[in-house]
Amino acid sequence: MVLNYIWAGFLIIAFIVALIKLLFTQDTAVFSAMLQATFDMSKTGFELSIGLTGLMAFWLGIMKIGEKGGMVTVMARLVGPFFARLFPEIPRDHPAIGSMIMNFSANLLGLDNAATPLGLKAMDELQSINDQKDTATNAQIMFLVLNTSGLSIIPLSIMLDRSLLGANNPSDVFIPILLTTFSSTVIGIIAVSIYQKINLFDRVIFAYLGGLTLFMGLIVLYFSRLSPEEVEEVSKLSSSVIIFTIIISFLVLGLVKKINIYEIFIEGAKGGFEIAIKIVPYLIAILVAIGVFRASGAMDLVIQAIVFLLESIHINTDFVPALPTALMKPLSGSGARGMMIEVIKAQEEAGGADSFVGRMASMFRGATETTFYIIAVYFGAVNIRKTRYAITVGLIADLAGIITAIFVGYLFFH
Repeated sequence: MVLNYIWAGFLIIAFIVALIKLLFTQDTAVFSAMLQATFDMSKTGFELSIGLTGLMAFWLGIMKIGEKGGMVTVMARLVGPFFARLFPEIPRDHPAIGSMIMNFSANLLGLDNAATPLGLKAMDELQSINDQKDTATNAQIMFLVLNTSGLSIIPLSIMLDRSLLGANNPSDVFIPILLTTFSSTVIGIIAVSIYQKINLFDRVIFAYLGGLTLFMGLIVLYFSRLSPEEVEEVSKLSSSVIIFTIIISFLVLGLVKKINIYEIFIEGAKGGFEIAIKIVPYLIAILVAIGVFRASGAMDLVIQAIVFLLESIHINTDFVPALPTALMKPLSGSGARGMMIEVIKAQEEAGGADSFVGRMASMFRGATETTFYIIAVYFGAVNIRKTRYAITVGLIADLAGIITAIFVGYLFFH
């Protein structure tokens, strides 16, 4: 429903702005530019969707091997003690714990198709120990924040889109996105813990959060001491090595489990064709709306207003053209994808996907999750109407991710 209003809003506002420009500034070209945008963006949406087929097929095949080979189970074991402390009101042997860990692990690996059913199952199991069926429990809110913070080891769809948009190294945003999503997750956990009076200095919680924070801090410290050229070179090398290591580890696990990794790869890869075809109408719809919004001049007005506010408090505004992607993401994943693509296309003269704005748009898309969508789907599935502070802490996590993305983006790419 949110995307319904966003899509219509883009087109209606664009029409109003264009009409004002025509009547008051005699801009006779604005409507022609908007019409041309519908042609250009429709073509772009179709070409991207078709071009995505091969890449999507390969990665879904690899992910299927990881799933069948037990990588999700391995990760579940790693975070088990941590989860037990974050959800003190859930009995230790309750099935909700297992489903939540599996959902969280699937999200980390970018297994969206597997993560959502597991998440809904976990929410249903949490509802079974909810005394007030129409009101969200502490455990349900913590679980939602872990989902809406968007922590992911492999930002698969973003890297695939960057590849199709001509990035020299599509994975150069891998480490920056990891840092930003980690920040949003930690801030989200802290915010919920304050509400729920969870002891963050518990030995297990402190060991997990403290250890990971220290590791991330060392990464930032290391890169902050490098020149821009060295940052690009080291980031490119480390990202490529890490991603290929993950691929090989999936294959090795599959071989150890004695599963037919080739057949499982083919099984998973088939889904790439289905997904690529399914997203064609959605991508074209949002790209056309955003393209018309930009062609009308409405996007420029929004950006100019943000630039004016930031410059008045002496903040560098080079990242602002990418900011609409960040504002869209909590509302709509497909909307944010379309916004990122449109922003990168608009930056073709500056380097497109490899421009500073193009990379920032990619990072903003990966910095947060579709907070409102996740809350609506997960709570709606169990008929919860009173969400308490879930939206508040979810948006706090989103804001933390956006702010961190700006800091990390300047560190790595500016």
